Amino acid sequence: MIQAEGVAAVTDADFDTEVLGADRPVLVEFTADWCGPCRQLAPVLSSVAREEKERLKVVQIDADANPEIVTRYTVLSMPTLLVFDGGEPVKSMVGARPKRRLLQELEDVLTTGSRTRPAA
Repeated sequence: MIQAEGVAAVTDADFDTEVLGADRPVLVEFTADWCGPCRQLAPVLSSVAREEKERLKVVQIDADANPEIVTRYTVLSMPTLLVFDGGEPVKSMVGARPKRRLLQELEDVLTTGSRTRPAA
């Protein structure tokens, strides 16, 4: 798997705990070794993970090694970025993008994430 620096890897086994049970929104990148755009996205994810660590958890999952989660969320293309908040997928993006565009697309999640919502 193309590992973005500072971004944790999750698996079928720990996805529910690490992503669905997180205390803040989580950006999950579905990636694969053979995916060229995933390589382009790695430094972007590293930068976003570092800058937004208070408001956003960023993780990667190897799509080839973790078919259960890929199937559960019907991921068909790499890279797919899913944002989870409160255990639910709230946003889906496909393909690499520059950091500025990714942050724009995440703005609503970052400003209204779980920390600002009352507990259920």
